[in-house]
Amino acid sequence: MKEVTKEVYLKWYEDMLLWRKFEDKLAALYIQQKIRGFLHLYNGQEAVLAGALHVMELGGKDKMITAYRNHVQPIGMGVDPRRVMAELMGKVTGTSKGMGGSMHIFSKEHGFYGGHGIVGAQIPVGAGMAFADKYFETGGVTLTYFGDGAARQGSLHEAFNMAMLWKLPVVFIVENNGYAMGTSVERTANHTDIWKLGLGYEMPCGPVDGMNPIKVAEAMHEAMERARRGDGPTFLEMKTYRYRGHSMSDAQLYRSKDEVEEYKKIDPITQVLDVIKDQKYATDAEIEIIDQRVKDLVEECVTFAEESPFPEIQQLYDVVYEEKNYPFLPHKL
Repeated sequence: MKEVTKEVYLKWYEDMLLWRKFEDKLAALYIQQKIRGFLHLYNGQEAVLAGALHVMELGGKDKMITAYRNHVQPIGMGVDPRRVMAELMGKVTGTSKGMGGSMHIFSKEHGFYGGHGIVGAQIPVGAGMAFADKYFETGGVTLTYFGDGAARQGSLHEAFNMAMLWKLPVVFIVENNGYAMGTSVERTANHTDIWKLGLGYEMPCGPVDGMNPIKVAEAMHEAMERARRGDGPTFLEMKTYRYRGHSMSDAQLYRSKDEVEEYKKIDPITQVLDVIKDQKYATDAEIEIIDQRVKDLVEECVTFAEESPFPEIQQLYDVVYEEKNYPFLPHKL
């Protein structure tokens, strides 16, 4: 695995802080009704992404697909955060010209394939993407993320079976943040170790500390190297926690504030910052510069999105199927 250096720690801190502040700003914009529909925030789960990005081959070779908690992943993979913000506000400068919204961020250029609103739908799609990589011998690996609620979908078992049968280069990752939409894992199955679902398919599997980017990176490196060798998939359970509700409409009556505060004691950003300070990787003044840079970028994203126009009505026709012998709806795209 690539060495985790001073530069890596500083990048992790700045990246995770940006993702956290970006999501915090989205929450504020949602309350102002500048973002409509549903909004699912990633606060608390940043180490799962940071650790994975450290071992991925970005630029389109390795791919990622996930559920609807999907705003910061494309940013981490290189998508302009201003375009992500614009998409959330439904603006034409967004990643999908304002038509995808919160749950459907997408960038084929950067290897990010959504953002899927149907629970568990991305699991077999991720396996299919891995099949394409194997068929065309690209050497790429697909990271297929889903939540603990989606682990109860039947499509998971179908995808696991075929992935093992064909030794597909895919890593299945369940981000177990404890409550699915609002029901504890302990109430949805007779077992709480979701990773053990892989045992039924003799798939390498195991739990990972999803609050620590080092632990995530180590586990992901081993899984991705296995996939690149042609030895097939791995199933990892990232033990993590979300500080906010399932979505902005979640009253969070299923847990106490004390529980949330207890998890904040092992906050991934704080863990990284503690290492930076202990190892003297940066002074307090240098950390303040990073903090300000993140704050400025988030505000720049908001300004860009607010100043961008909404799509024209014509766009509704441009994105539907174009029939050559039906010229009455001219397409511009």
